[in-house]
Amino acid sequence: MAAFVVLQRALFRRVLPPVNRRLVSTSKKSNDTAVIDSVKTEAKKTEHKNWISYGFDGKSKEGDRSAMHSVMFASVTLCLICGGYYMMYLPDYNLKDWAQRQAFLEIRRRESAGLPLVDRNLIDPAKMVLPSDEELGDTEIII
Repeated sequence: MAAFVVLQRALFRRVLPPVNRRLVSTSKKSNDTAVIDSVKTEAKKTEHKNWISYGFDGKSKEGDRSAMHSVMFASVTLCLICGGYYMMYLPDYNLKDWAQRQAFLEIRRRESAGLPLVDRNLIDPAKMVLPSDEELGDTEIII
């Protein structure tokens, strides 16, 4: 069994390239390190040792965080929330709501008058001018 484990580890190392392993310390004293300047003998405490920038300001932690918070506030609150309310209360430019209301009113009027919903003679046949059979000739008519 031990030989199998040794063989498996050897094959695993050949197949996959070696990985640089970095251990993460979970010590509470990670921010309590001191840096000694060569000119001064006093110990200086590092201000931003474990700081990772958000990409707004690479030199100042406070400037980076304030810029990130203001951008996130503007993008989420102003754009998404206020923009959603603005789009919700926009007027109906395509008049979809108006057309639907008019259709319901017309259906109610026709039902109360006893008329069919769609009239067969929507346009008076006397006013329509249709071509004669001679003018149509061999034209294919699709109904």
